[in-house]
Amino acid sequence: MEKLPAKYAKHTENQLEIGNFFRGFRVFRGLWRHGTVTLFKIGFLPVTVVDIFDILVVAFVFYELFMLMRGTRASQMFLGLLLLLVASFVAQTLQMEGVSWLVSQIQTVWVIAFVILFQPELRRILIHMGQSRMVRLFYKGSESRVIDEIVKGTATLSERGYGGLMVITRDTGIAAIIETGTKIRAEVSAALIATIFTPRSPLHDGAMIIQDEMVEAAQCILPLSENPNMDPTMGTRHRAALGLSEESDAVIVVVSEETQAISLAVEGKMERNITPQVLRDRLGTLLGMKVAENRGKERV
Repeated sequence: MEKLPAKYAKHTENQLEIGNFFRGFRVFRGLWRHGTVTLFKIGFLPVTVVDIFDILVVAFVFYELFMLMRGTRASQMFLGLLLLLVASFVAQTLQMEGVSWLVSQIQTVWVIAFVILFQPELRRILIHMGQSRMVRLFYKGSESRVIDEIVKGTATLSERGYGGLMVITRDTGIAAIIETGTKIRAEVSAALIATIFTPRSPLHDGAMIIQDEMVEAAQCILPLSENPNMDPTMGTRHRAALGLSEESDAVIVVVSEETQAISLAVEGKMERNITPQVLRDRLGTLLGMKVAENRGKERV
């Protein structure tokens, strides 16, 4: 069989791709139409597969918002905004002309007010969405600056003989623990880590919380592990790291003040006496990020 010239072969390939696209679109349209078939009725309201899917999506969105705002001041502001929305709905339903007019006058600035009031939370939600496991299935980020700074800061603490306790959150929220400390909201850097855990610093006792690539708080109190099989030589920092790792999916880095050893607690297990290189690899794996190939050239 005679082989087609390159330009005709490419043209034929493009036609096949376009044909496959339209065939897939027709299949999707057929499934969507099938989803609009009425499953049952609630009174006079028909319920379809699309309606059920719509309810599940809305419920998931509200659940994620609740988990992100739970235990923070934003939850109180969100409740106040929700009460305003309910009040406007009631006013329109009862035909309260005065209240309805007042609500209509201010509703044009509601979007701007919402962005201003919830700016930190909106930023956190977007970062949380970008770092979700579903997104990571399709996109793998490059080397994380945060991991580099954590490793450099940990190595600095070990070299200077300073104790350290750093919590890196993942999916489970720990707002209640953050509230026990001092809010910082600063970018993660090795210099900041070394400064906070300097023995003369008023923030050196307790744990540093790193959330959404930011140092959220310091001097936080962690729950102590009550595992009877725990190594009796472990100090308070290691017990606190194990305790939190047993109750959440957070990754906790510990630097011993006595031995200068670096440890990593995750899922109720403690990895002790690891090197900065191993710490970098483990953080890259646990946080779902790609570690740079040229890390050997960098000075930790």
